[in-house]
Amino acid sequence: MTKADLVSSIAAKAGLTKAAAEKALNAFVESVTSSLKRGEKVSLVGFGTFEVATRAARKGRNPRTGEELHIPASKTPRFRPGKSLKEAVR
Repeated sequence: MTKADLVSSIAAKAGLTKAAAEKALNAFVESVTSSLKRGEKVSLVGFGTFEVATRAARKGRNPRTGEELHIPASKTPRFRPGKSLKEAVR
């Protein structure tokens, strides 16, 4: 499903115009993104939890040359599905 498909689905299910549905979707994405940037966790009961995970620095290898290289520590967004979502997908 693409963003356009999602906007169409939201518009149809909520009885909104596509423009209003797109604004709502963009606002949701911006809100989640800004919360994660601040290090906050976003929990949607029944759907899931968005959070920031920290990856430790580690050593890796260049697969082409075999040369060892340093991979720096980083932060990455994670999504953990809720119980209702897991059961709906089964």
